[in-house]
Amino acid sequence: MSGSATDQTGDVASLWQNYQARKSIETRNRLAEYYLPLVKIVAARMAIGLPPYADRDDLLSSGFLGLLDAIVRYDADRKIKFETYASLRVRGAMLDYLRSKDWISFTVRKKIRLYEEAVANLENRLGRAAEDGEIAAAMGISLDELHSMISSIRVATIVPLDEYVRTEEPDSLQPEPTENMEQEDVRRTLAQAIDRLPEKEKLVVSLYYYEELTLKEISKILNVSEARVSQMHTKAVFRLRGALARLKASLM
Repeated sequence: MSGSATDQTGDVASLWQNYQARKSIETRNRLAEYYLPLVKIVAARMAIGLPPYADRDDLLSSGFLGLLDAIVRYDADRKIKFETYASLRVRGAMLDYLRSKDWISFTVRKKIRLYEEAVANLENRLGRAAEDGEIAAAMGISLDELHSMISSIRVATIVPLDEYVRTEEPDSLQPEPTENMEQEDVRRTLAQAIDRLPEKEKLVVSLYYYEELTLKEISKILNVSEARVSQMHTKAVFRLRGALARLKASLM
């Protein structure tokens, strides 16, 4: 590690000691300035499904407020990295901003439901990932219309699996044993569904969710446009949601 990086790490450690001792607004703001790049990283990753009317500056502002909240609430004794804790708070604040804008219209919700049902029914019957032509035929639309629909519903993939998988807040209560069992079922089903994805969609999911790359970074790796990566991500998400919906139905 370089001397400047070491100095920076030492500086932020001193800031944390100072803030935890005195809780001064000035020190809190200096910590926020240090961690500001984290807000920009979270915003860049959310761009994979950002609606066109979402104002980037407003999104960053809401994320910054989430960062301030994370600094105030952070408890170092819980042995959780601040970056991990803050990322959840920042993302949550940005999602609250988007939800306040009622970012999914009734028309889009209807398209989502039709597309999700068609994919889930087809793949359940075929026992494999359905191809675009098969999905279009099942929905009674052309391939061009299908691709246009996928583009219009990608807004819903900002929080692609939150309906089924909740990210536990670091300061939340431990779940009950039955909840743990349900979460294990979900994780197992999700892993199996990811394994059945077409190779390119599987790679996008891996790079986005596990490597935590941005849309732009993934497009460079795959040598395709950002729009194409976004389309593959949307298709993968709805395949996974279909698998989880079947699990949910079997447990009811």
